[in-house]
Amino acid sequence: FRPLVANKEVFVNRSLTLENIKCYGFDMDYTLAMYKSPDYESMGFELLRDRMVSIGYPHEILRYTYDPSFPTRGIVLDKTLGNLLKVDSNGNILVCSHGFRFLREEDVEYYYRNKFIQRDDTDRFYMLNTLFNLSETYLYACLVDFFTRCTRYSNLRKGFQHGDLFMSYRSMFQDVRDAMDFIHDTGTLKEQTIKNLEKYVVKDPNIPVLLTRIKEVAKIFLATNSDYNYTEEASVLCRWDCAETSGHGMKTVSWQGFDELIALVIVCYFMLDTQDTGKLRIGTYTGDLQHGTVYSGGSSDIVSDLLDVSGKDILYIGDHIFGDILKSKKRQGWKTFLVVPELTKELQVWEERRNLFEELKHLDFFLAELYRHLDSGSIDCPDISNIQTRIKVLTHRMDMSYGQMGSLLRSGYTQTLFASQLIRYADLYSSTCINLLHYPFNYLFMAPPVLVCVPSSFFEMISSLCERFSCLLKACHWG
Repeated sequence: FRPLVANKEVFVNRSLTLENIKCYGFDMDYTLAMYKSPDYESMGFELLRDRMVSIGYPHEILRYTYDPSFPTRGIVLDKTLGNLLKVDSNGNILVCSHGFRFLREEDVEYYYRNKFIQRDDTDRFYMLNTLFNLSETYLYACLVDFFTRCTRYSNLRKGFQHGDLFMSYRSMFQDVRDAMDFIHDTGTLKEQTIKNLEKYVVKDPNIPVLLTRIKEVAKIFLATNSDYNYTEEASVLCRWDCAETSGHGMKTVSWQGFDELIALVIVCYFMLDTQDTGKLRIGTYTGDLQHGTVYSGGSSDIVSDLLDVSGKDILYIGDHIFGDILKSKKRQGWKTFLVVPELTKELQVWEERRNLFEELKHLDFFLAELYRHLDSGSIDCPDISNIQTRIKVLTHRMDMSYGQMGSLLRSGYTQTLFASQLIRYADLYSSTCINLLHYPFNYLFMAPPVLVCVPSSFFEMISSLCERFSCLLKACHWG
């Protein structure tokens, strides 16, 4: 065990030896380019809000401002009923809101039988999974809140009516999605980022330090879904990041030195064309790797071929489960590192409110003791209603410590859908890729043991061990 400060740790789902990694791949947005939250999401929200007004939505929505305590990643949007749902890995509903009104259990049961949804019904349900989705999650809640309160509109089951105009929840969702695509495709969001670097971009001189150290032991590539122009403009961002030395004798490099560190740069990843000066070409590149050339499109197969490495030798680092992590793992078996900036707050709240989690654990043990000597022949069953009520109260108090939607990773004992996907697809995860600096490049990341059958006595043993090894406690809690 390595007793690190919690927000500097790299957490493990599957054992991985860095010594075997021959190539490190990086995403750019929220990975190498780290944005300041909530300022960056607030700016994205304002751009989205203004775009919605420009296409005909009521000017009254300009009164809404971004509230970072409301949205979280991994929320499922019901396009039919306009609800925002926090669910577990099986589709059981943990939290449900209509606009900013949180529904009671009986209301959730009315709209969703057994408080359950079919997650594979992608025509009805859409998962807001990326950090860019936070602003549109909040905007959608604002729209539902506005139309629900506005007396000009009649509130119907699947939307709102005003004269001959029917505004469905589904069409509102599509308008928000189109607005998000618009501010990305037109470069509006990135233009505002470049103009206000100090406000929106984290100044961390350890980025070039990390890349320099990796370059000594492995190849590096950058694969981003951002377009060529913004990736080129990122040189401004990196110059700003590296304007000062990091101290403690650490070596820094300027952007001009990045082309010596990064062997391959791919923009508009997963599209099929290639470029070297920002102009798209028709067809697929088939030649050798050209140093200093920027490529567009491609796939994980092409990356492996150009860099002459196999999938298992690559560790790809990104912030988006489906865009960055899932495709590379399924296609080529790449090792994966998910950047979860929210972990900093999640761990902070966990430390501050550990007493609540400990009480939940004690109630769980108490329930186990009540049933220890009972079997199918027992006639009298213990009354556990008060314990169940207390568990609900503690779970709600814990959730509210994280925000209105609760923790990104769990609700009480229950893991969220986002947490289950993190465990399934990410070999490693941390609040930032910079945390790799705290480990040698031959380090063996060991995953915590998982047993199929776990007796209650095992939990008592684990509880005892957790008191002795704080890092094991975090592994059990997060992993």
